[in-house]
Amino acid sequence: MNRAVFLDRDGVINELVYHQEQEVIDSPFTPGQFKLIPGVTEALKKLHDAGYLTILVSNQPGIAKGHMTTRNFELIKQKMNSELIGDGAELDGEYYCLHHPEAVVEKYRRHCDCRKPFPGLLFKAAMEKDINLKESWLIGDNLSDIQAGRAAGCRTILIGTMKCELCRLMTEKNVFPDKIAGNIGDAVRKYILITEDIKVPEAW
Repeated sequence: MNRAVFLDRDGVINELVYHQEQEVIDSPFTPGQFKLIPGVTEALKKLHDAGYLTILVSNQPGIAKGHMTTRNFELIKQKMNSELIGDGAELDGEYYCLHHPEAVVEKYRRHCDCRKPFPGLLFKAAMEKDINLKESWLIGDNLSDIQAGRAAGCRTILIGTMKCELCRLMTEKNVFPDKIAGNIGDAVRKYILITEDIKVPEAW
């Protein structure tokens, strides 16, 4: 069976965006707003070198909420993959939940088991890609990512810092990541590759 590193998208692969009209920090709604986080491509390449599949698992309710069109969603995916491939990296799979329980677009309004914190996306990927979840990792920037990873049996890494409010939520929900890292590069270098006894330079 394969091992994988499951990756949330927004805040892990690409930068979050402040949308002034909606007054929210959220996913990019247009291709022009999409920007890779520095160090992502090198991290993906190192994971592949270590024998891991890299699988994106992401809640993307933008279409359901009326924030973006289906075309822009597809164009953002194309831009992401084009930029990754252009730098010599790639994802081995992409799994998205487009649903939201309060969607304004009726076809996407539902309670589902693929929207994190539920682990449906990870289970689907594991079945299709022959992945051993217990030998895999999940990297995300929200507690819902950590909940999904733990429910699937993966080890987990939270991107962020230990803020008081985050500590309170962890205790309240009884959800704790295995590790916490500042970004995807730190997560891969300090916590995943070290288990493979692979030495990597500090600067990449």
